[in-house]
Amino acid sequence: MSGHSKWATTKHKKAANDAKRGKEFAKLIKNIEVAARTGGGDPAANPTLDDMIKKAKKASVPNDNIERARKRGSGEEAGGADWQTIFYEGYGPNGVAVMIECLTDNRNRAASEVRTRMTKNGGNMAENGAVSYLFTRRGVVLVEKGDQSEDDVLMAVLDAGAEEVNEVGEKFEILSAPGDMVAVKQALADGGIEVDEADQDFRASVEVELNANDARKIFRLIDALEESDDVQNVYTNISLSDEVLAELEAE
Repeated sequence: MSGHSKWATTKHKKAANDAKRGKEFAKLIKNIEVAARTGGGDPAANPTLDDMIKKAKKASVPNDNIERARKRGSGEEAGGADWQTIFYEGYGPNGVAVMIECLTDNRNRAASEVRTRMTKNGGNMAENGAVSYLFTRRGVVLVEKGDQSEDDVLMAVLDAGAEEVNEVGEKFEILSAPGDMVAVKQALADGGIEVDEADQDFRASVEVELNANDARKIFRLIDALEESDDVQNVYTNISLSDEVLAELEAE
């Protein structure tokens, strides 16, 4: 079970907290604005925008907020910010590799916030390239298991460039190169399999296995980083056994 999968399982717990839910809404809206600015405001012609809108709707972001973000990004309405994507790298407790993706309109504020939150939670900043070589960007498509097997899903997507199908709780995740994600989604649709969610992610080539106590430390660091308005995503190379996962889920 990868650190990513564990983190995915905690999202529903975070959403119960109104303050965190508000921050999650803000991050999803920023993604819509950037996707519309980058690839145009028509979801039918912009697969990334389509994915971001679906993700926001699934998280119960109000439709008005989604539509305003789309219009700001596409230039149909004024007021869009000049969002820039910046990556910071570092190490968490136990030498865990940490890559922090920011989407910000103020580089200095973002750098200061990330550094402060890392330092206060047992982390250290590192130079560019120090840990990024461990991570590869992947396309990630999630589908509900339903009554289909892993082999059913694999057969549907194999010729579309899918590289892996993994079981994650009640879902299957399909990993591919980012450029093959649209083809994977189309292959699923052609096979009558509904896509639950699609996005891009970073996965580590070398993982660090942690016990429950050390996992709590890294999750505290991730929590602190994700509380920053400038931080969109935090990627680590942690690995958790089923036993550790069960212990953390029981808390």
